[in-house]
Amino acid sequence: MQTRYSFIIPVYREEEIINSTIDYLMHLQKFAAAEIIVADGDYEGSTLRKINYANVKKILCPEGRARQMNCGAAKSSGEILIFLHADTRLPMNSLHRIATAMENKTFVGGAFDLGIDSERFAFRIIEKMASLRSRLTRIPYGDQTIFIRRDYFQSLGGFKDIPIMEDVELMRRIKRRQGKINILKDKVKTSPRRWETEGIVFCTLRNWFLITLYLLGAKPETLAKLYK
Repeated sequence: MQTRYSFIIPVYREEEIINSTIDYLMHLQKFAAAEIIVADGDYEGSTLRKINYANVKKILCPEGRARQMNCGAAKSSGEILIFLHADTRLPMNSLHRIATAMENKTFVGGAFDLGIDSERFAFRIIEKMASLRSRLTRIPYGDQTIFIRRDYFQSLGGFKDIPIMEDVELMRRIKRRQGKINILKDKVKTSPRRWETEGIVFCTLRNWFLITLYLLGAKPETLAKLYK
């Protein structure tokens, strides 16, 4: 049976969480033919060495999320590519929801609504704003778990080799080609760790500031220095 889905997970020193992420995806695999590809940007392969599963494709890549996701896509065999952050959990019905969405051939890809794995009320506001923003702009971000038809992704040439905003750049290219993106109401659950480490207000305002600068024409290389 042909592999229907390819989960592509770009990682950099995610030794502590990678096996729990794979455990969860293994459960999802029961519902559809899928493969899991982990693309490690650490030249030592620190995350790859910790993976407990022999049937996971392990790829050592040059550092950079765009490069790592392109490396993973190049090694994939699935009809639909699912680009998943290591600290994000898909909803249990995610593969069914993706399959249903992609039955409509007018859609080239899609993403989920953003959910943040915390009970803090401030995160509910961030989720609402992210949902509104992605529906108004039709530009979902990578933490919403972007999925796309493999042949269409290849026709685009993959992600542009830039250090940041690769997800936004890809979606803007799709829009220019008049490709349609389906944003599902189901929520992924992503870790709040960056917000909690940097501060919710600072992290949110910094992200808005960076995306605004990018849309105004700032170079991703400059923005990457501000992001770190």
